[in-house]
Amino acid sequence: MAKGRQPPRLSQAQLQIMHVVWDRGEATVAEVWEALSADRALARNTVQTMMARLEDKGWLKHTADGKTYRYSAAVPRTLTLRRLVRDLVDSAFGGSVEGLVMALLEGRGVSKEEADRIRAMIDEAEGIGP
Repeated sequence: MAKGRQPPRLSQAQLQIMHVVWDRGEATVAEVWEALSADRALARNTVQTMMARLEDKGWLKHTADGKTYRYSAAVPRTLTLRRLVRDLVDSAFGGSVEGLVMALLEGRGVSKEEADRIRAMIDEAEGIGP
């Protein structure tokens, strides 16, 4: 993958694999399979194939530890989540960040603590806060 280009979009299953790798810093196929199979039936070979494809697409990289591959993320979680949110805002809310926030507030609500943290982030983004 060329520098500066982002790999192709992730499916839901691929994103779950990436979350395991991001959370652990690095992981083997067996570790990812164990983490994911706790929630649903999943073949180890399926995880192995998906991780190999994620590496081919530029999402993962590996180092060999004997016969075992240890995978780590080639793309940081923060960049990936920013892209996902940007795509969601553009496709579902016609580019309106306000629409996204209203949908979150109306659909889920926020606790007082979450609201305080959000206000602080907005103040900082506007150059008002620390």
